[in-house]
Amino acid sequence: MVTVMATSSSLLRMQQIPGKGRGVVAAQSLEAGQIVLTESPLILYSASPLFPPSSPFTCCDHCFRLILPSHTHTISCPSCSNNFFCSPKCFSLATNSSHSTWVCQALMSLLQHHNSTLFQQHPPERQVQARFILAAHNLFLHSPSDIHSLLSLHGTPDTAVLDAANFLHSLISPLFPSQAQLSVDLIAQLIAKDSLNSFCLMDPYSPHGPQRSIRAYAIYPKASLFNHDCVPNACRFDYVETGDPGHEHNTDIFVRLIQDVPEGKEVCISYVRVGRDFLTRKRILMEDYGFTCGCDRCKIEANWACGENNEEDSNLPHVQFLRKYVCKRKNCAGTMAPLPPKDDVPSNVMECNFCGNLKFDCDASQSLK
Repeated sequence: MVTVMATSSSLLRMQQIPGKGRGVVAAQSLEAGQIVLTESPLILYSASPLFPPSSPFTCCDHCFRLILPSHTHTISCPSCSNNFFCSPKCFSLATNSSHSTWVCQALMSLLQHHNSTLFQQHPPERQVQARFILAAHNLFLHSPSDIHSLLSLHGTPDTAVLDAANFLHSLISPLFPSQAQLSVDLIAQLIAKDSLNSFCLMDPYSPHGPQRSIRAYAIYPKASLFNHDCVPNACRFDYVETGDPGHEHNTDIFVRLIQDVPEGKEVCISYVRVGRDFLTRKRILMEDYGFTCGCDRCKIEANWACGENNEEDSNLPHVQFLRKYVCKRKNCAGTMAPLPPKDDVPSNVMECNFCGNLKFDCDASQSLK
């Protein structure tokens, strides 16, 4: 089956990929640096536990930009006093979407009825899953068709997910409006979809550490169709901190090509940082996504991990890729991709999708900022 993805430029099409299921291929010849997908999140929610927030940064609970001491228009929700917004515009937008009256009341109920004691019997991720279920139910109330889009994504509940769904249903179902209940089965389906398809929005990069924390999770249905490759030809960017406060699209995702892609070739991103070693990639892909990668790079590095032919060959394609496209900035190791072409002229400047560093393609050591 071949389906053209609903993008304005029809650069991509969805089709069945042998051994992978559905994936995304180039509908025409594409150039390095091209942005092949821009998408707003279908659902977006905080990654902070309910008791208490874990991030060292204070973020707006709508746009997830940092709230700095210099911000003079910060607003806390007058009802729950536990959600903060960087501007009156963000607060106004949130009250009509992500922080509706129902979400606000549900959060207050969870906080006021000592549910922290119940959560202590479960792993911290249950608190974040509770945030997701509140966000998903709010989406269900305001846009039922979007829930169907979410449920169409890949992901099947296992025993652990069903256990989580039963707990969360018993905890949250009394807060649901009587005319719009979510069943245990539906909650399990939603958690399974979120687990396999959500993208992380990260705290700011710092060369001094610590490792960046996750500030929010977002689901982008079209972006979730991209399959994984340990030597990807595309990578995702986000620009949460850019633009004016209150700008509505700062949480959009951008998928940009790292290299030229001929028509008909699959466009892949990496689900882990490409510089990770074989054993770490194998563990993360199995634990978080439930599959073992069988790409050429993994086959070669599996032999290295077993002590066979463990001398790195600089002529191997993936070795050359890592040397060129992995950011060398301290505490980073993000993926570099060329800036978008201008007037059909390819850019010789590459940008890191993790720290934002810029460098000339012809000289990886020459940083521009």
